[in-house]
Amino acid sequence: MKIALLGYGKMGKVIERIAEERGHEIVLRKRAIDTFTGLENADIAIEFSVPDAAIKNITECFNSNTPVISGTTGWLEHYDSITQLCENKNGGFIYASNFSLGVNVFFELNTQLAKMMSKLKQYNVSMEETHHTQKLDAPSGTAITLAEDIITHSNYSNWTIDTPKKDDIFIDAKREENVPGTHNVMYDSYIDSIEIKHTAHSREGFALGAVVAAEWLFGKKGVFSMKDVLDLK
Repeated sequence: MKIALLGYGKMGKVIERIAEERGHEIVLRKRAIDTFTGLENADIAIEFSVPDAAIKNITECFNSNTPVISGTTGWLEHYDSITQLCENKNGGFIYASNFSLGVNVFFELNTQLAKMMSKLKQYNVSMEETHHTQKLDAPSGTAITLAEDIITHSNYSNWTIDTPKKDDIFIDAKREENVPGTHNVMYDSYIDSIEIKHTAHSREGFALGAVVAAEWLFGKKGVFSMKDVLDLK
């Protein structure tokens, strides 16, 4: 495939290396100040930028009939309008808060655990996520996905990074040097605790998942998720 990279920071460079190792060609490396020249030559775009640029990048892909994978978080208040635009343009789109194959298995594990714990009212759930200091949003999109999946299958109604109310899931968002991403989900009672955890060792897992998703989306129309890519539905 011919791939356009919309966002060419640290993640974009790792995606580039993995894509080329898998036999793909990079035809556009777009930094913040660059134009979209070259997007017309791409079979698919992989978008890892910043929240302020994501909507423009994704829209440009739909307008040029280029399927797009987006891993940028922090813009999801516009998700419904973006997916509607994809459908109107007969485009192809996958958004994921985290493209790591392991994290997407972790999402499913979190959902199943939430279902099992929903009847055990003596347990209180909380979360902790730790990322590198360059990460702009807090909590992470991955943490929000984990929290929302718990909310769907429990009596919790919201998540917060502030002092939690009765029905809130507290997310402790930490920023430390050189941490690709760690997420913990903890259920505590006065008797015992249950904890599940995912630890990323490098950016390669995110990059590989994005390339795998791009390979899967190639030639398809519609709005999909990593559950479709990994056949987890």
